[in-house]
Amino acid sequence: MVEKVYVTYNEVHKLCQASAGRILDAFKPNLMIAIGGGGYVPARILRSFLKRPSAPNIPIQAIGLSLYEQLPSSKPTDPVETPGTKVTRTQWLDLSSLEMNNLVGKSILIVDEVDDTRTTLEYAVRELQKDVEAAAQKLGSSEKTQFSIFVLHNKDKTKKGYLPQDMTDDERYLAARTVSDVWICYPWEATDIDEHDKLAASQARY
Repeated sequence: MVEKVYVTYNEVHKLCQASAGRILDAFKPNLMIAIGGGGYVPARILRSFLKRPSAPNIPIQAIGLSLYEQLPSSKPTDPVETPGTKVTRTQWLDLSSLEMNNLVGKSILIVDEVDDTRTTLEYAVRELQKDVEAAAQKLGSSEKTQFSIFVLHNKDKTKKGYLPQDMTDDERYLAARTVSDVWICYPWEATDIDEHDKLAASQARY
């Protein structure tokens, strides 16, 4: 039976807080793209910690990608879903608007909750790079757009997806915590937050 680990909002908040300094120093993002639905909450929390005095908040844009057939349940008695093999777009940037032009030349931080098989992250980076390059060509711009990644948890396992070599070489990937191959139940997936927090309090800390 797969072990389930329950993560609280408080823990997510602290993981973002602990990672913000490294993100500011190493990545210097001026725009975030949250992968929905797990990247929305971490991105919003991060924005508070990434704000510099007298500087505006870092904008957050969103894309939706799905690799699981069903949303995971946070109940300990429910079966655990296994990751799919095909990434499905459920939401993407509007390529016909100024939205893509605004990404050209930026330092963009992609935010998600967990790096499981890495398939979703590989897809997001590859497709966003492709779209930004197309937008840059239309603008006649030679400005370089740099992507980096932040996840709350990285599962210590063999990955099916791959990140660009330059991203790996430049260490533009940060996981707040690396964990074993457990099923992580996040609080935004819970239908009963009190029960979720009770389960989190009763478990051995990961």
